[in-house]
Amino acid sequence: MLIAGEPSGDLLAAELVAALKQEMPAAVQFFGAGGAKMASAGVELAFDMTEHAVVGLVEVLKHLGKFKRLFDQLVALAFERRPDVIVCVDFSGFNRRFARQIRWELEVRRATHGNWKPKIVQYVSPQVWASRPGRANAMARDFDLLLAIFPFEKAWYAKRVPQMRVEFVGHPAVDRFNVECSTLNVERSTASVLLLPGSRVGELKRHLPVMLDALKVIQAAAPDIRARMVLPNDSLLQLAGEFDCPPGLDLQVGNLHTALAEATVAIASTGTVTMECAYFGVPTVAMYKTSWSTYEIGKRIIQVKFLAMPNILADEALFPEFIQHDATPEKIGSATVKLLKDPARREIIRRKLGTVVASLGGAGASRRAAQAIETLLQSPA
Repeated sequence: MLIAGEPSGDLLAAELVAALKQEMPAAVQFFGAGGAKMASAGVELAFDMTEHAVVGLVEVLKHLGKFKRLFDQLVALAFERRPDVIVCVDFSGFNRRFARQIRWELEVRRATHGNWKPKIVQYVSPQVWASRPGRANAMARDFDLLLAIFPFEKAWYAKRVPQMRVEFVGHPAVDRFNVECSTLNVERSTASVLLLPGSRVGELKRHLPVMLDALKVIQAAAPDIRARMVLPNDSLLQLAGEFDCPPGLDLQVGNLHTALAEATVAIASTGTVTMECAYFGVPTVAMYKTSWSTYEIGKRIIQVKFLAMPNILADEALFPEFIQHDATPEKIGSATVKLLKDPARREIIRRKLGTVVASLGGAGASRRAAQAIETLLQSPA
């Protein structure tokens, strides 16, 4: 059983399923909740979970009833189908509670459920190292295995919850793009800027007006600039079309790797996509805006200096970050223009990004994740 709630997790789960099919000696059945990519990989979906992705406390509370219904449906499905392994892919707020509920049900209703005791895996560590580190103790209680995609996470957990089984499997983007970072993003005769506002509706509504106005600032300073925006699906493309897009902006669905390989500079939300920018050596201006309440809570509990993962891994602001009130068109546009006009700075950033990417392991992340799950299945309870 696999559960993924966001487009990035849907892709990650689909890649894992493909690897599991190659690694497992016998036929394996896959079911759960996710998106189109999981369905294409052969996962029997109870429903499309990615349609309901939201971020932020207020946004979750607004949809609490819906999430509770989906949650209860998946718990019932797990006890009906009784999988050998439950793989929770990212989507930590939902999946952490799901794992706890399965464990609790098994503990208090042991007689009802007989000998069924699934192994529960979390694929992609929640960012407990950035805020609320105490949750690592609950994870150690509820998960049999954590598959980490960043190298520092294994040591972080070993220090705090040494009883927890953690395997660093590497970052899946290496396999996804199948390219050498040193050959990417060479300087081109025509400069271009790439807009990456995010993969959720809420992110698009908050980020796109700022990015579009920032693009106007950039176009005023560099009239010949080429501009492109990449979105993950057609529904977000349709939503983006409702905004006042400046002339000369090309809108594209998918094929992010092609756009990154051609980009001079990117403006991106601080999420997963910043690592993809790093893989392609694209100097990036990172931004994020959320609801007032989510921001006020977040700034009190977040314990890391940066939000963009390449900055966290490098321990320096390779990507300028503009968060909440600082995320203005003027500031973002000005920072982008500076990068566009400074090829020496872009080259320094690319070299440092190469070092960051080299620390994340070579190709084969999905295969190593599948092998770790197979080993877990063969181990005693």
